[in-house]
Amino acid sequence: MDAVATAARAIKCNEADLVIAGGVESMSRAPFVIGKSDSAYSRSMKMEDTTLGWRFINACLKAKYGVDSMPETGENVAEEFRISRRDQDLFALRSQQRAAEAIRNGRLKQEIMAVPFHKRRATRSSSRKMNIPGRIRRWKRFRN
Repeated sequence: MDAVATAARAIKCNEADLVIAGGVESMSRAPFVIGKSDSAYSRSMKMEDTTLGWRFINACLKAKYGVDSMPETGENVAEEFRISRRDQDLFALRSQQRAAEAIRNGRLKQEIMAVPFHKRRATRSSSRKMNIPGRIRRWKRFRN
């Protein structure tokens, strides 16, 4: 979140026109953390599991909305609407095929742009396409 806030500040202060911000989950907290005490000066400690899903559950929020994680929500929706795993996979494949076709025929030309970058060990610059719908790109990590 700090990266996004810093990026927004840089743009607002005219220090940058375009910023790509990102981050990672801090693994120093996983899989267990000690929760906050329930009252001031309390010595009670409760271990919270942070492996998957909500970390510190608000009882009122849980009662009103539930606290299912994204995978649990997906399973619940599939069960409620009787969507088979095969149908889910076919939908995902069709989505990827449609995105690829839209890219090939130029329909997404304005949504996709080349982003220049410099390799650490090379002097010439390259570019890769970004913002391809429905895809997760794994970027090659450049080492020193």
